This record gives sequence, structure tokens and C-alpha cells, in this order.
Amino acid sequence: MVKVEGYDVPEGLYYSKDFFWIKIEDQKVRVGITDYAQKALREIVYAELPDVETEVNQNEPYGTLESVKAVSDLVAPVSGKIEKVNEEVLSHPESLNEDPYGKAWLLVIKPSDLQAELANLMDFDKAVEWHKTQAQGK
Repeated sequence: MVKVEGYDVPEGLYYSKDFFWIKIEDQKVRVGITDYAQKALREIVYAELPDVETEVNQNEPYGTLESVKAVSDLVAPVSGKIEKVNEEVLSHPESLNEDPYGKAWLLVIKPSDLQAELANLMDFDKAVEWHKTQAQGK
């Protein structure tokens, strides 16, 4: 893991420009929000996530996060069917501020076309550069 302008960017993940990360686990992906996103939202107080078996499409909204500052759409970094929803986040949305890359993941998705959609995401090196650009633009 590296810190970029105060934001954690772990290795081994892919990142979307909508501030989400994915971790490939066998034939599935675990999805969460980035450290940058949780710090921008500040105190997260509510999470709305879809049900298991729901189909999501890359770059389309599937839920929301509400903070004391704003309501933000959750945008799918990959297309596929939701296999797991993190119930902990639903009952304790503040966990997203505490551990966005660990216990506060959002969904596990069985992707429909992962290899093609990875081209639309950033690997670690690209994500580090992108975070630098984001931090400079604040």
C-alpha cells in the first residue's frame, strides 16, 4: 500500500474513476469505495445497496451512500450479478470511513465480461498517478 497525498492506494486492486475498487477473487470480484471517496464524503451515515441476484451494469448506478455532507451514487465498476451484499455496511455505514479496503467492502459480483471490462479500469500504477491528479485538483 502506498499513500498518495494522504490517501491509501493498496496494490493488487483495480480502480474506477468513480472512486471504487475491485479485487478479483477466483471468478468473482469484491467491490468497495476508495479511501479518497470515504474522506471526500466524510461521515457516512447511510448505505443503500441492492439485493443479492440483482444485475448491475458497468458505469451505471446501483445504490447510494449518504453522508452528513452529501448523497452519492454507487456506480458499478463491472457488470454482473450480485452474489453477496455486506450486511455490516447496511447496519454500520460508518465502517466505510474506518476500513474501506477491508471489512467495509460493499458487494461481491459474478462478472459477466470481466476481461473486457478491466480495460475500463485502472491498475495500481495508473491509480497512483490518477490519485495524484485528483489530489492536486482539490
